[in-house]
Amino acid sequence: MKKNIFVFILLGSILLAACNKKNDEPTANPTLQTQTVSNLAADPTTNTGTGQPQPATGKFTLYSLANKAIVPNTDSTTNKWDIGFRGTTIIVNGGTIRTGQGGAYIFTGLFDELTTIPANQVFNTDQSTTQLAIATGSGMGWYNYNPAQNWISPIAGKILVIRTGDGKFAKVEILNYYRDSPSSPSPSAISRYYSFRYVYQPNGSLSF
Repeated sequence: MKKNIFVFILLGSILLAACNKKNDEPTANPTLQTQTVSNLAADPTTNTGTGQPQPATGKFTLYSLANKAIVPNTDSTTNKWDIGFRGTTIIVNGGTIRTGQGGAYIFTGLFDELTTIPANQVFNTDQSTTQLAIATGSGMGWYNYNPAQNWISPIAGKILVIRTGDGKFAKVEILNYYRDSPSSPSPSAISRYYSFRYVYQPNGSLSF
């Protein structure tokens, strides 16, 4: 009888330990939220008020993924910004021509499929105005260009993985390159207005 009681207690302890271990397992970052940005101007060459051409400034629109806000160009030599947009060119705040810790690589797959960045993943950085972490040109990075329709379209399944200016991580998906996100080419579509979604990981870990 004592032997049976001992076995029962032992089994109960094992089950209790297993339950506690299961409860201690980390969850999949339930507090992280997907942010969506619409109509972020990227040095537009069309005046939205008149619809007439206007000269480009040559300046990038700098953005902080952590603060969900545009960063003034006067802070371009700080780590306050993470990603910048000008026309179809996207820059990151890292490399020999930047002052931040940033970098980037392109993940091929669905946005929600990217839950962990490999520990040995290499991040590219901006080395010069022509050698950027995120390659420019149709089919080279995040977009394709259709010359017959004069249309820029994001490549499906190309997710920008960003190391931010202060060394944190985010995943970014470009959704549209035109104001108000038209779904098909139109002569009246105004380009150089990004819409994108992203998830920012504030604790510096490699998981989303």
